[in-house]
Amino acid sequence: MTNLKKLAGGALLLGLALPLVSGCEQVGAVLHKAGDMLGAKSGGAPAGAPGGMPPGMQMPTPEVGFIVVHPASAPIVEEVAGRTAASAVAEIRPQVGGIIEKRVFEEGSRVNAGDVLYRIDARSYQATLDAAKADLERAEASVPSAQAKFDRYQELANVNGVSKQDIDEARSALLQAKAATAAAASAVRTAEINLGYTEVKAPISGLIGRSSVTEGALVTAGQATALATIRQIDPIYVDLSASSTSMSHMRQAIEREGVSAGKEGPKVTIKLDDNSTYEKIGRIISTEANVDETTDTVTLRSSFANPKLELLPGMYVRAAVEIGTEENIYLLPQRAVSRNVTGQATAYFLTPDNKVEARMLTADRPHGFNWVVETGISDGDRLIVEGVQKIRPGMEVKFAEVQLGADGLVKPAAPAAAPAKAP
Repeated sequence: MTNLKKLAGGALLLGLALPLVSGCEQVGAVLHKAGDMLGAKSGGAPAGAPGGMPPGMQMPTPEVGFIVVHPASAPIVEEVAGRTAASAVAEIRPQVGGIIEKRVFEEGSRVNAGDVLYRIDARSYQATLDAAKADLERAEASVPSAQAKFDRYQELANVNGVSKQDIDEARSALLQAKAATAAAASAVRTAEINLGYTEVKAPISGLIGRSSVTEGALVTAGQATALATIRQIDPIYVDLSASSTSMSHMRQAIEREGVSAGKEGPKVTIKLDDNSTYEKIGRIISTEANVDETTDTVTLRSSFANPKLELLPGMYVRAAVEIGTEENIYLLPQRAVSRNVTGQATAYFLTPDNKVEARMLTADRPHGFNWVVETGISDGDRLIVEGVQKIRPGMEVKFAEVQLGADGLVKPAAPAAAPAKAP
């Protein structure tokens, strides 16, 4: 009501006679005429101008930055969790009993196969060896006389000088002497082996842990408690736990057309707890033949070189398994792709007549700062990556080509190289 009074007052000031009218249509028409005259008097925009903007005032043309997309290749990567494990583990147990005389190694040090770790009191085993050697000498001494007697009886048998029974007894005595010699020789070898076991040696190379015994401890052959444990960690295993869904994705990726897999199998890179990437590349060497019923995962075993012993058994890692390389795909920056209410990926492109075009895409696999897109794009399309918030489909825009850095940030395009001057 107040606005009507103001408009009517303005019309009266300009010399317009406001007649007494009845009916809303006549009042509205008169007030509309008064408003037009007020606008003309004040130099404003005529009635019906968009937003009431003065003539000559227009919305500025949006400016956008674009990149030209081309086909590319990208690795197919599946991320899984993993845990490191020693490639070989040896628990050191004594093979003979006795008193530990000396622990030779340093706990936590690196040992090589064949290094002496413990020395057990060897005096009783040396005495057993000496006795076995004496028995062997006695047995060996009886063989020549038994052999000679058998030979003489054979010569006399040719002239019927001895009975057949005498020859049989001589043959039996010779065989017994030889058997006794062999048994004595075996006892000597056994005594030598047991004497050698008094030096407990490392069966494999690796890192040795703490010792469970000290000098003076009594140990027995094959005891339940290990003296120490050696773990071989160069190379080291990384056991990856892949869900059944991840395994399905891997199989589908390998079978997909246009995917090339390496001859040596999938490559594996790992990240440690501090988010640093381990410098060595690993390879898948085996796959578990069943799915764990409790975790619904399959274990993939990979092997890594570990010359600096940076990886220790039991470490948790994040692994990226590179299954193969996919050819003839497009990598669209994530900053240029948005999602609608249904989750469909959308991106803006420049048409040949420099207008904005929106396209629906299939982008369900990330690759770094990009989305992997296989269809809906052609080589040479101009993708808008900067100024997306200011545009709508069908708009005419100002545009400039830009570049994207490795971090996904926009930077100006490099200037074209100047033509070389003629000499």
